[in-house]
Amino acid sequence: MRKLLIPGLLFSVPVYAADTPAIAGIQIEFILFALTLLGVALFHHRTFQVALTGLISVVAYKLVFTGFHAGPGLHGLLGHLAHEWVTLANLFCLLMGFGILSRHFEKSHVPVILPKYLPDDWKGAFGVLVIVWVMSSFLDNIAAAMIGGAMAHQLFRTRVHIGYLAAIVAASNAGGAFSVVGDTTTTMMWIAGVSPVDVFHAITASAVALAIFGYIASRQQHAYSPIIKNAHQHTQVEWHRIGIVITILVFAMVTNIVVNLKFAAISGSFPFIGVAVVTAILVTSPVRRHDWEVIPENLKGTLFLLFLVTTASMMPVENLPHASWHTAMGLGFVSSMFDNIPLTALAIRQDGYDWGILAFAVGFGGSMVWFGSSAGVALSNQFPEARSVGMWLRHGWHVALAYVAAFLVMILVHGWDPQPINKPATAAVIEQVETSPAAQTQAAQH
Repeated sequence: MRKLLIPGLLFSVPVYAADTPAIAGIQIEFILFALTLLGVALFHHRTFQVALTGLISVVAYKLVFTGFHAGPGLHGLLGHLAHEWVTLANLFCLLMGFGILSRHFEKSHVPVILPKYLPDDWKGAFGVLVIVWVMSSFLDNIAAAMIGGAMAHQLFRTRVHIGYLAAIVAASNAGGAFSVVGDTTTTMMWIAGVSPVDVFHAITASAVALAIFGYIASRQQHAYSPIIKNAHQHTQVEWHRIGIVITILVFAMVTNIVVNLKFAAISGSFPFIGVAVVTAILVTSPVRRHDWEVIPENLKGTLFLLFLVTTASMMPVENLPHASWHTAMGLGFVSSMFDNIPLTALAIRQDGYDWGILAFAVGFGGSMVWFGSSAGVALSNQFPEARSVGMWLRHGWHVALAYVAAFLVMILVHGWDPQPINKPATAAVIEQVETSPAAQTQAAQH
């Protein structure tokens, strides 16, 4: 925990206002958040209570001492929640909706038929990670991770190694890093005026990372519980359930693309993607009964994530250091603990980045800790044993190794090639997606 936590905090220290309360140069909000994360790591059977306590502590501190991005006191808190509610609503609907989706995929019998087409040694486990990686390049990474989890649940007799769970999350995050429709952060760059070509070279680091963590994690899984081979030879695919899965994914993907490209000015005012997923579930309910029982099962884990995301959104992340590959690499470690959407919005405002390098850093970096990305938290709803930072770092160490190695390979192969984006487009996207209005407050003070 300390190896990831301290670099992220130290990286953040120089960029905040010096006149706010701090201990050893670290603002109190970050200390409270760090204690919350430490509590999650130590008391992984009480993560809900720890996350809620951390959120209440940060809110109380900011109410009394510093205020919020939207202003001081209760008015500032309400303004902050009014700004964040769309993100939280989308995330809630996606997590709950994709829980139903993954159950349909599991019951479609596709996961139990896959062994007929996959090798029966560690290469079969690696093949599943490749499937997740490819799917995530055009689907939401939450959906890709949960589909990967559903496959692993069946393929390995429910005995899935934590190192392999970390690899599923890493594959889902790596797959979206080089595609402007594969991740929210890359979509934000696209809207701002970044060419898809300027993001695509992140595929180099993405592929290298997949090879590293995929090989090690697949070996871990094969030693822990080999893939089931030659089982369920006469099982037939339930195509009605596959149709439901495809319908939900298409509703989410099309809504995301259409809203961001055609209605970007209002994309931050309503949870369009979440509503699209709920609509798809309701529309397909006559086809096959949905397993509504998963809703109470997933609710607690979903609320836990929302508590952490809300707490992270209150951190005073106002500025970034000078754009460089060192900064981009540091942002990868920071994104393992903080929401990568505000980090990306700030980077777009700052401009001057190599967007492919930044996309890989903020997209893949969250894989190093289980709650560092929405995909990780979603998968932990399926596999609660993954909710241990210590176990994740102990068995999923190969993800951090893959991040550093793949990042350096991309620098050696492509170099640092910053591409300034169109300034009018940059101003427009910041107005739409900016998650930290504190910049306006600071400007007013100066």
